[in-house]
Amino acid sequence: MSIENITNQRIHSRISIGSFTLESGETIPDVSLAYERYGPEDAPVILICHALTGNQYAIGTQENPGWWNGLAGEGCPIDTRAFQVITFNVLGGCHGSTGPASPNPVTGEPYRLTFPQVSIRDMVHSQFKALRLLGINEVHAVVGGSLGGMQTYEWGLLYPDFMKQLYVLAATPFLSDHGIAFNHIGARAIQDDPAFSNGNYSRNEQLHGFEIARMAGMVTYRSGTLFQKRFDRSQNESLYDIQSYMDYQGEKIKERFDANSYLYLLEAMNHHDITRDRGTLEETVSAYKAPLYTMSFQHDLLYPKELIEPISQLTPNSEHHHVITDYGHDGFLVEFNRWGTWIHQKLTEGAVNHHDN
Repeated sequence: MSIENITNQRIHSRISIGSFTLESGETIPDVSLAYERYGPEDAPVILICHALTGNQYAIGTQENPGWWNGLAGEGCPIDTRAFQVITFNVLGGCHGSTGPASPNPVTGEPYRLTFPQVSIRDMVHSQFKALRLLGINEVHAVVGGSLGGMQTYEWGLLYPDFMKQLYVLAATPFLSDHGIAFNHIGARAIQDDPAFSNGNYSRNEQLHGFEIARMAGMVTYRSGTLFQKRFDRSQNESLYDIQSYMDYQGEKIKERFDANSYLYLLEAMNHHDITRDRGTLEETVSAYKAPLYTMSFQHDLLYPKELIEPISQLTPNSEHHHVITDYGHDGFLVEFNRWGTWIHQKLTEGAVNHHDN
């Protein structure tokens, strides 16, 4: 489609999807999902799925750029002059969607740890319901990294006819034991903090265990090579710069994320496995109808190329792209100029092919 004379619009809102039954069989009586919608209303839709501590603000505003601003936006690889982009805050999240910090309509009190466990598949099903209520019956592509990539894998299996393309960045078809181990460290740091009070803390700011959980996570998100280049054992008074950086990251997470929600999303990631109840890996990926484009990042400790690349090799019309970077897992959040062109080319090819058909 032409991208001339198209005016972008940005909508930030919430949509109620009513009662929602989870994989576990439990039903949440009233579920809302917060979302950001950006781009021409009549353009093909790209659904973006966010990572663990992400939110619906993938693009954001000029004053407050979103976490994928630069990859998605006007003139970016995911060009919002040609596509409209929708991002939901996941079910179980804490940025406007129903989650542990939401009030239970029965009691009027926050759910906290009485909130039922959610799975990656629950997140996808809830977003599908929301899209249908928004009048969207198909999307051009689903794109996501890390936890968002887990959702993308499931999108292609749960609703194989709903999209034309799938883009999985820095996510494996199942979470490895290594990944589960680090998640366990983070969860225990939060749960064993006396101030956590079995999820009944009054303020995030009290939770020093949450700081430690974030620090442990940061060690897995960035590579040792990057830390060495950036900090090089520099000191400021009694602390090394890397120590000050870790302290800063620990404090920052408490300001923008709910600890209970963090625990719920870690648990959902732990149980991520696309083969669950579906057979072998080969049998599972045979259900994909849309091309599956996967991307791995050098030095990614949790989601290595060796566990990602075989999926695209097993899936028809699919392709893998490996990015050389010092950023490790967080490579999918930065350096868009190094790998965004590959996504742009695939999106453009897909849009042209779809138009021809």
